[in-house]
Amino acid sequence: MASNNHFFEGAEKLLEVWFLRTEDGQDLRDIAREDWEEVLKTVRCQIISTIKNDSQDAYLLSESSMFVSDRRFILKTCGTTLLHNALPLMLDLAKKKCGLHAVEDIFYSRKNFMRPELQHNMHRSFEEEVIILEKLFEDGAAYCLGRMNGDCWYLYTTNNPDSSKPGQVEPDQTLEIMMMDLEPDAMKLFHKNSIDPAEIAKISGIADLEPGILIDDFLFEPCGYSMNGLLPDGAYMNIHVTPEKDFSYASFETNVSKKSYTNLVKRVLNVFKPGRFVMTLFANMTSEVYPGDTTFEDKIFDYQRQDWQASKFSNYYLTFCNYAKVKTKPS
Repeated sequence: MASNNHFFEGAEKLLEVWFLRTEDGQDLRDIAREDWEEVLKTVRCQIISTIKNDSQDAYLLSESSMFVSDRRFILKTCGTTLLHNALPLMLDLAKKKCGLHAVEDIFYSRKNFMRPELQHNMHRSFEEEVIILEKLFEDGAAYCLGRMNGDCWYLYTTNNPDSSKPGQVEPDQTLEIMMMDLEPDAMKLFHKNSIDPAEIAKISGIADLEPGILIDDFLFEPCGYSMNGLLPDGAYMNIHVTPEKDFSYASFETNVSKKSYTNLVKRVLNVFKPGRFVMTLFANMTSEVYPGDTTFEDKIFDYQRQDWQASKFSNYYLTFCNYAKVKTKPS
């Protein structure tokens, strides 16, 4: 995952699209791998491997991950990929191959880039990204949470009223942790020839983050690591690591259902040992973590919360926090 000019943008562009459920049970998983490969060519990434269970298919990509379930599509890509190129093609595939015409919800988000000038024009600024999204979706809204002169997080979403009948809203939640300034000793594992790649998940502690996870992972040359994980009941997890010291970055994302994510967050921090991190949590009203405020403690280990922001959308509640390691003053 490292580039030849000794910089790689680890921060991902993340797209999640939900389609309205159809009476005849149309399924995005009916789309063939060959069709997805054509979509991903326009994004400038490719499929490395695939795992699946009864709920969803997980594709490990050369630049991050893709997850496909019956009516949800998630594409997460890092580096200088052209994620927005996938949107019209994916919407067209859903319509022609599956009969899925109506989008229920869309979420596009990313952390601010370390070097935005290296991105293609369509992703160089959030304003440009929003212009493209506005051509495809109605009633969209764009947000920036966090510090404009520091770590911030951008979000575009449609603010559609909930079309489900009361009691029929399925629980949904997504936790994302974006970590920077990773401890160099912790990053040694994620370099080629450090250990057997098959042992990384076990030795690092990734395999123990959530019991019963089915893991598909890959160690890049000369460094970098990606992992997709599948759990029962439609739950997933993904991890992506850019270990180079000057621009180290790691991300963790999951939709596993919990009343509190505090212990899981602590396990993730123990693996990567960041100097600072951004954390977001989406939860709808039927999620057991809703609205999720207790997950974002004022202090986690020796990390102090810097910012706390919350937003209420028609279908979801969003919480955003920045954390930084407390620096000890010299005696």
